Amino acid sequence: MKFSEKWLRTWVDPKIGTDELCDQLTSAGLEADAVEPLADEFTGVVIGEILELHAHPNADRLSVCTVFDGSEKFSVVCGAPNARVGLKTAFARVGSELSDGLEIKRTKLRGVQSYGMLCSAKELGISDDHDGIMELSNTLSPGLELREALDLDEVSIDLDLTPNRGDCFSVRGVAREVAVLNRMSMNEPVISEVPASTETIFPVEVHAPSACPKYLGRVIEGVDISQVAPAWMVERLERSGLRSIDPVVDVTNYILLELGQPLHAFDLASLEDRIVVRMAEAGEQLTLLDGNSIELDEESLVIAHGTGPLAIAGVMGGVKSGVTETTTDVFLECAFFSPVAIMGTGRRYGIQTDASQRYERGVDSELQGAAMERATALLIEIAGGNPGPVIEVVDETSLPQAKELTLRSARLEHLLGERIEGEEVFGILDRLELRPKEVPEGWEITTPSHRFDISIEEDLVEEVCRIHGYDAIPTRTTLTAIPLKPSRRDRINPADLRNLMVHLGYNEVITYSFISPERHDLFSPDIQPLVIENPMSKEQSVMRTSLIPGLIDALVSNVARQSTSIRMFEYGQCFNGDVDHLEQGFRIAAALWGLKDPENWTQQAKNVDFFDIKGDIERLAEACGRRVRFGASARSEFHPGQSADIYVDDNDVGTVGRLSPQLQRKLNVAGDVFVFECDVEPLLLKRQRRHNEVSRYPSIRRDLALVVNQAVSSESVEKLIRETVGELLVEFRLFDVYKGKGIDSIDKSLAVGLIFQDPAKTLTDSDVGALVEKAVVALEQEVGARLR
Repeated sequence: MKFSEKWLRTWVDPKIGTDELCDQLTSAGLEADAVEPLADEFTGVVIGEILELHAHPNADRLSVCTVFDGSEKFSVVCGAPNARVGLKTAFARVGSELSDGLEIKRTKLRGVQSYGMLCSAKELGISDDHDGIMELSNTLSPGLELREALDLDEVSIDLDLTPNRGDCFSVRGVAREVAVLNRMSMNEPVISEVPASTETIFPVEVHAPSACPKYLGRVIEGVDISQVAPAWMVERLERSGLRSIDPVVDVTNYILLELGQPLHAFDLASLEDRIVVRMAEAGEQLTLLDGNSIELDEESLVIAHGTGPLAIAGVMGGVKSGVTETTTDVFLECAFFSPVAIMGTGRRYGIQTDASQRYERGVDSELQGAAMERATALLIEIAGGNPGPVIEVVDETSLPQAKELTLRSARLEHLLGERIEGEEVFGILDRLELRPKEVPEGWEITTPSHRFDISIEEDLVEEVCRIHGYDAIPTRTTLTAIPLKPSRRDRINPADLRNLMVHLGYNEVITYSFISPERHDLFSPDIQPLVIENPMSKEQSVMRTSLIPGLIDALVSNVARQSTSIRMFEYGQCFNGDVDHLEQGFRIAAALWGLKDPENWTQQAKNVDFFDIKGDIERLAEACGRRVRFGASARSEFHPGQSADIYVDDNDVGTVGRLSPQLQRKLNVAGDVFVFECDVEPLLLKRQRRHNEVSRYPSIRRDLALVVNQAVSSESVEKLIRETVGELLVEFRLFDVYKGKGIDSIDKSLAVGLIFQDPAKTLTDSDVGALVEKAVVALEQEVGARLR
């Protein structure tokens, strides 16, 4: 919600500065997101009037203007296409200084002396308009300082409102808050009923009363669309981020900003038969005011007439019924649409408007009559016209009803930890228009129509707290008993798992549970995600089935910020299946990229590789008391030669590897990205530790060079040897893999070390020789291995 501070102060003007006003609003829950000056800093710029204009003798696109500054005439060379005799504009005289530090000097342009500069709005930092020099009101006198004439020393305030505070989506709503906070009354404009001067009406029918409980319509004939809105209205609109278009649109936009009530104007000549408020029929087409054509669905509320839909109710009108420069008669619409009916409609069609923002969050259901009269009065004042009677269709049973709640003084004190005097509480509730009545247990209130967000007692506690002031509540140390929780011996605390990842050098990140369908398809193309019915945006429209997309987005963001080494992990839920059979298991995932160690002089820079992240998984499993092994992975998003499925106790729990080159190119990341993801539950099951006596007898090592087929894994070789020789083999070491000269192209040579030890006696060479011979025979029989 953006508005001019000057406009707000016409409603309520506390004796505090801009900074204090913004701090006050922020503390009350209306965050002042930005305070923007209306113009950049500049000096010496005045109102100038062009008295004469001649073509430049040496340039086709330049003209030579005679400019009057109230006391002298100056010759100024100008290239703006809109320069003309009689135009009053911004004139920077010689010696002026603009916002970019440019000092205006006398200069010669294509052989003609120029004594100053005629400025565009962009050159003065007023707006982005640079199509020509500024066109100012003819009522301004030449020679006036521009900053003073246009009141450019004020600011626009932009509030970042929470979804529950739709009542503050207007200057009136913000002024109401400021008045409550400063114990003042508002200076509201007087809104009087505008009597009908013609009997012309246009019939209205509402076929969806639950979605549109109240609809007001009024015909205004003889409107002069060529008239221009007054300077004060244009100024307020522009300083709130809206541009002036024509008197009808300007008035509806003004009421939107002033009172928070959206209105829409139809060209009466384009309407047929009657206005019908109904749900759309499947397949109906509508071309909107922005030129986009859409196909309506049955969940959309529309404003229709005899031949079809005219507008998406509460979102945007259609181009065929819009007001144009030839319009003379208008039908003015002012309605209350249920937030449930409008919510999500704009997002389904990729449209967000100021009107839909307000309807989705809620509009005062008692505001429509006053808004219609205010709009009628302003439109007639600007563009003339003869208003007809107001047509009103109301379904009282579907309108929001006032809520009666009780705020208990004991409950208030319990939640705040502080007692606030009853007189103070009553005053706060009264200023909030909650109509409090004192009762033995506290206060009974009735909610006003604009506070549709208040529904339970805790909402009243929040209101008292924020108006009383969060800073006014003292900070106390809470004294409470902290019972010791039993520590389970059969499970590992997930916090210990995350701490271990931190000890391994990773940083924990938290990413959204919602991702875009495109991101999902990149990393989980074979899994159907759960689609969100009313997503916040298309980029957050499906539930994640993997932690990797969020991690990669965080990694890409950090790479773009010139990080040289990234180690990050996430512990969180993923969502698989449909709504009726949804699995929400916890997973842990990590991403690794860049330098293995910080840059230093003791070693050459080296990037991380597959074995770095594989080693981290092994450390993680070892700390959890689990045995992990790896098998070849066939997942398409991973590099085929640098990826593996992760097995814990022979259960497939996840995958580790380098992202495929194709995927890395799509992500536009230079360098190899390594990731792993696995289910957490198998790691959290703690295996009971068993301790054996340390043998007092020496160990014996035997090294073997085994030639096997390339398809045979070292893991299968180890498993077979351990099953053959039993517990006397205390350690298996793979210390070399050889492919090349002397070995068939389909084979490889594995160099392994076998370490034997008996806890009860000293092993002899013959004992170990027999075990090795037994292992070699088993290898030859099972996997076709032979000694090299």
